[in-house]
Amino acid sequence: MPQSDAGGTSGERTILLLTPRGFCAGVVRAIDVVKIALSLYGPPIYVRKEIVHNRYVVEELRTAGAICVEEIDEAPVGARVIFSAHGVSPAVRRKAVERGLKVIDATCPLVTKVHLEAIRFAREGYTIVLIGHRDHDEVAGTLGEAPESTVIVETVEDVATLQVADPSKVCYLTQTTLSLDETRDIVARLRERFPGIQSPPAHDICYATQNRQQAVKGAAPACDLLLVVGSKNSSNSRRLVEVCEKNGVPAYLVDDACEVDPAWLVDVNTVAVTAGASAPEHLVQELLASLHRMGFGSLKELAIKEEDVRFLLPPELAHVPANPLAVYRP
Repeated sequence: MPQSDAGGTSGERTILLLTPRGFCAGVVRAIDVVKIALSLYGPPIYVRKEIVHNRYVVEELRTAGAICVEEIDEAPVGARVIFSAHGVSPAVRRKAVERGLKVIDATCPLVTKVHLEAIRFAREGYTIVLIGHRDHDEVAGTLGEAPESTVIVETVEDVATLQVADPSKVCYLTQTTLSLDETRDIVARLRERFPGIQSPPAHDICYATQNRQQAVKGAAPACDLLLVVGSKNSSNSRRLVEVCEKNGVPAYLVDDACEVDPAWLVDVNTVAVTAGASAPEHLVQELLASLHRMGFGSLKELAIKEEDVRFLLPPELAHVPANPLAVYRP
């Protein structure tokens, strides 16, 4: 493994390791919930959708006894079911009650915040413009809070054709894992069309998404290529690739070191490495070791911010003593 080298030697190929990277507090909490539930109740524990969008995490939990289902009616009546970090709609919650399921809600608290904002704005008679990707689990859950009052906008171009009942009563909310720059452009266009548009009381894009994107922006002028560790269905991981490319540097999303094409590294002297918010750190370390074997002998770190956010366990596990078992940590 390469050692951190603040200077490096002339001509030496360098890895620029970005911090923060990898697991955010919501992902840590969601994985902990599944592991604690398996420890307390034993398998099988059913998880609606993937607990987080990373195939390594999902496979490890599956091996431990967690069963991922697309919809909760695939779980036996009365079973114990965990809602993923991305949240669910009220319709899913109602169906869980009807089937007598024992629910543990691992929805990220920052996603729950967006749900509560949607409920409040809908009650006050607003049309909610939900900025996000309509095929993402998080957007489906938020949309379900007020489907009659909500319209989805994915791009700046969508704003031009947007129809609302009352242009004087419009607000916007966002998916938590979007590109900061792209969202800023969409919001600017919305303000042009609806000058009185209401915004959420606090930024919806989560702290971890913002921090990882800022780290990529900081690294772009200093690297020739960026490798992002993360799964293809991870929205925040894909945004890191986009952010880097928009800053003029090629970037690739890889699940692990095996997916790196050596051709990408031809004529690359400095490769930056980061990880999406649902990617385990051991995959990053394996990638660093692989790059070292490929001739990248110097390791430098670029740290833009310390993260110390932690979330409490959901109420369903409030009785669990502290540190009941070894659990994931960033």
